[in-house]
Amino acid sequence: MSQHVFIVGGSSGVGLATARRLLSEGYAVTIAGRNQARLAEAKGALDNIVNTVEFDASDTVDLARAFSQIGAIDHLVLALGSSKGGGAFPSVSLDDVRMGFDEKVFPHFACAQVALSSIRKDGSITFISAVTAHTAMPGTAGLGAANAAIAATVPILAAELKPLRINAVSPGVVDTPWWDFLPEQDKVSVFADYAAKTPVGRVGQPDDIALAIAFLISNTFMTGKTIVCDGGLGLSS
Repeated sequence: MSQHVFIVGGSSGVGLATARRLLSEGYAVTIAGRNQARLAEAKGALDNIVNTVEFDASDTVDLARAFSQIGAIDHLVLALGSSKGGGAFPSVSLDDVRMGFDEKVFPHFACAQVALSSIRKDGSITFISAVTAHTAMPGTAGLGAANAAIAATVPILAAELKPLRINAVSPGVVDTPWWDFLPEQDKVSVFADYAAKTPVGRVGQPDDIALAIAFLISNTFMTGKTIVCDGGLGLSS
């Protein structure tokens, strides 16, 4: 019987790419998101061979309902992000920084906690942090603080919840809808700048991160670790 992977944030970007990758490797996949239309579109893009669940990961009541609905799972992937909290430290909006934690840290924490009643004891949970947690990039203190909170949680939970494996992937700059807050012309310019700074000469694609997530799910000797998958961007910062 195929192992069941539940991907929260699976309707676009890294989550959608991870669903596609895992389906190709024989896993059964359920994807979740807040928008029913985007979930339906993602299901179609995946040839209608995934289950979908609509819920808001920041709502604890909705969260409990969703996990009771999906039943037993072997692995949980939390492809949750927030673009709130970026900007120069002297002027960054404190409300945005708080919102960044509410959109990123709390849903990761809450989903992992609620999942404990559904997940296989020796299964896995994979979080998504980001390169700002590990790299001194001016203008990202708010983002970095939230992402570092995710990374800091990983080894603690790996030790506390063993034999359940807890890991994370920390992406660099990846071409996903996360960047949709920028006008298209600005996004092209930003990506070109980061590509020039990155040793591999390009920004990441969702499939790059999906490969790392699939590795953490399948490798039963990996726990308590955050894999930095940034094309070497951190080397130039």
